[in-house]
Parts: sequence; structure tokens; C-alpha cells
Amino acid sequence: MSEPEPWRIKHEEQGGLVKVKEERPDLNEEEEIHQHQKAHDVTDGEKPSSIQITEVKRPFTCSQCGNAFTCNDNLKNHMLIHAGIKPFTCSQCGKTFRHKRSLMNHMIIHSGKTPFTCSQCGNTFTRKGSLKSHMIIHTGQKPFTCSQCGNTFTRKRSLTSHMIIHAGIKPFTCSQCGDSFTRKESLNNHMRIHTGIKPFVCSQCGKSFKYKGNLNDHLVSHTSEKPFTCPQCGKTLTRKGNFKRHMLMHAGIKPFSCSQCGKGFSCKQGFNSHMRNHTEEIPYTSSVCEKCFNTAESLRPHHRIHKGEKRYKCSYCGKSFTQCENKIITKKT
Repeated sequence: MSEPEPWRIKHEEQGGLVKVKEERPDLNEEEEIHQHQKAHDVTDGEKPSSIQITEVKRPFTCSQCGNAFTCNDNLKNHMLIHAGIKPFTCSQCGKTFRHKRSLMNHMIIHSGKTPFTCSQCGNTFTRKGSLKSHMIIHTGQKPFTCSQCGNTFTRKRSLTSHMIIHAGIKPFTCSQCGDSFTRKESLNNHMRIHTGIKPFVCSQCGKSFKYKGNLNDHLVSHTSEKPFTCPQCGKTLTRKGNFKRHMLMHAGIKPFSCSQCGKGFSCKQGFNSHMRNHTEEIPYTSSVCEKCFNTAESLRPHHRIHKGEKRYKCSYCGKSFTQCENKIITKKT
């Protein structure tokens, strides 16, 4: 009777240590795999010496803000921000961009293509990223919260823009009237007051507006829809923003306070109009007769006089008026 074959001794080197592994010929494949797995098991909370966590090296650092990058090309692209250089220009509208990719995304706007459609409301978008951001509106999720006032936002970028308000920083100033703004976009929108440009046109009646939000408000007038109803007084409103401002009145909340006389306001628009009383500023001027007004709401009915529009009609005799002086006997046509 022959002696059993001696076990083979195999030396393996792990982390500088020599480990002796015994191999038996009578082990089947399944048992061998089990033995091999046990050799790699972590015991007593120790990590295998063969696992190494390598930190990504970012040797290229911006001298102005300290941001670090993995390659020199990324640093060069980043430096364009500090230099204010925007070498890529749109051939159709003249808008400039720092990166070619941003220009290409912008060109989709001019093509009129909006291939990404919201499955819930039908809104269309030029980019998939815009659709994803939009979908958060339907979910109602607002994961980003302001630490100072508790306001919540759907996007981190919106929270960052909001925080500038608390910091009191308004780096963008109008060269014509001196008004300052927290964002460049707000300044660009404001400049339309001075230039008179109204790029947003109603497809149903041809009326034009300075801001897209105003056009959206106007479009509701064609449908006569007022989906937001006040539970306290029953008043119906066309927009959610107007509804929120209306509810502040019932709650008695006036977050906007005048620093000179202490008067409080429930909405920023009323506060801004009030502040012009102290500064004696009248920024809204008629393009026809150059008459000035304190608010845009005062300028609008004045323009109807020049246009000959008479939107209000007497319910008794049918006579028309440009303004509603008596709400009891006149109605809007």
C-alpha cells in the first residue's frame, strides 16, 4: 500500500509577507474556491493590505481662486472666467460664450428644436438637462433649504442666487438709473425698461412684453382661467405667485419694511413703489408725451389714452372709457 501523496506547499507573497498555502489533491473545485475565499476574508476589522485608496492628483492650481485641476487644459479653460474672455460668438444673436460646447447648446434655441418633452404637462425643452430640472417641479421636491430664512428650492443654483440677497451684495448696476441687482440676469431684464425692447409676443393678439413672465400672465387672459382660489375670501387668481402674495395679506405678514418710515409691505413691488416716494424717483416715462410715472401700473393706462383704447364700457348706456373710474357701472370688455 503506497503512502498518500504529500501535500504540496505553495508560497505566496502578500504585502511583503510569505504565506504558506497547503494544497490537497483530494479537494474538489468548489472546496478549493471556498478555501481561497477564506484566505481573503477580512478579520477583526482589518483591511487587506493589497487594497490601496489612491487620491486623484490635481497639480494645476488657479492662482486667483485656488481651484485645482487634473490637467493644464482644464485650468486654461477655467482662467477664461477670471479674464472675462468669451471667444465663441453666436452668428445669429451675437451672444458670446467661454466654451464651444456652450455655444453649441445655445444654437439649438435658434433652430427651434425642442426634442425633450415633459410627460406630465407637455412643456418642451432644448436640452435633456433642462427637462430633468423641470421634472422636479412636478415631484414637489425642494431639497435645498436656506439656512437663514427657511426658503426651499428645487435646484442648488437657485439657493446660491438666493443667498446673495441675505449677503446684501448687488454687484450689477444699471448705467442709466443706478439701480443695482444681485444677478446679471436681473440687470439684463431691467435694461429692457430703458431700451423699450419687448421680445415676447403673444401669438393670439400680437401684444408684446418685456418679460416672459408677463407674457405667461397675459396668455391666461385669453383662457379666463383662474386656478388658484383663496380659502379665506374666495378670490381667484391666475398665478401661484400672486396667490402666495395674497395669502400674506390675510396672515398679516409684511416682510418688506421701509428703513425710513417703518411702513411694511406684503410684496416687494409695493415696497419698491413706496421707496420712490422718498427718493422722488419717477422712472417710467411715456414714449409719446414724455409724462413720467412712479410705477409701471400707472404708465399702462396712460398709454391706452394715446392708443385710443377704451377697455371699459358702461353697463347702462354702452359708453366706453380708457380707465375704470367707477367700478359699479363699468365693466371690462
